[in-house]
Amino acid sequence: MFAAYAARIDRDQPLDGLELGERPAPGPRPGWSTVTVKAASLNHHDLWTLRGVGFKEEQLPMILGCDAAGIDENGEEVVIHSVIGQSGHGVGPREPRSLLTERYQGTFAEQVTVPTWNLLPKPAGLTFEQAACLPTSWLTAYRMLFTNAGVRPGDSVLVQGAGGGVATAAIVLGKAAGLRVYATSRDEAKRERAVELGAADAFEPGARLPHRVDAVIETVGAATWSHSVKSLRPGGTLVISGATSGDRPAHAELTRIFFLELKVVGSTMGTKDELEDLLSFCTTTGIRPVIDDVLPLDRAREGFERMAAGDLFGKIVLTG
Repeated sequence: MFAAYAARIDRDQPLDGLELGERPAPGPRPGWSTVTVKAASLNHHDLWTLRGVGFKEEQLPMILGCDAAGIDENGEEVVIHSVIGQSGHGVGPREPRSLLTERYQGTFAEQVTVPTWNLLPKPAGLTFEQAACLPTSWLTAYRMLFTNAGVRPGDSVLVQGAGGGVATAAIVLGKAAGLRVYATSRDEAKRERAVELGAADAFEPGARLPHRVDAVIETVGAATWSHSVKSLRPGGTLVISGATSGDRPAHAELTRIFFLELKVVGSTMGTKDELEDLLSFCTTTGIRPVIDDVLPLDRAREGFERMAAGDLFGKIVLTG
């Protein structure tokens, strides 16, 4: 079957390790189901894999892709929950949790096999392309906002780095949940787009906000860390799920953190129940993932290049 896969690890030039070509189709496995992939979306996790972050060369070649929606062996339209090993289903209780592509072949292929427990029905109101955007970045944003930040309607939230998948999701989800959302971006066009999606206002990174916020959604890391901490009200919460600009900020702002009793919460992905809630939230409110572009799988390299350059707003989706 045709697939986009990591053939080599290159920390400096990760796309040099990306190959497009034939890979073995998945075989049967007890408790697992094979899904014919209709759509799959790109995530920065795919770039980290090509760089060898949390990944060993002996695991190569590895089909990339965490997210997918498709049709299972019974002809049902499904969305794949990307976390394998949660609660032990399909792999046993002693296996640590992992994302697709960390231990098991991913979704940038004609077919993928996952534990049957990891499949959720795709709502009829969502296209395959829309549904494929939800299991990683949108689920991450959902958990950051509603589980780890604990915000309620009427609260205010700063979303750093408008344009990325998680940040864009947080803006749309926050607006739909009755939050007052502020966003930042270096790019004026992205700031304008953030406002169009529901942000109350958008600013250049580091700009002073109209007031301190209840929570910050942080995925940028070192470049925005100090601003994130300084933007919080006393007792506020900073939730971080990524560090695309680096994980070692020059100023940790420790004095401010302890003096104002700020909370810093790490957040990774989400649970199957949260994904089910997210699917229901999209159905009930009518919100849909922001898709920058849809490309055929054989143009995956183009999508990777755009993601690596930050030249996108929302998700890039690959189709068969």
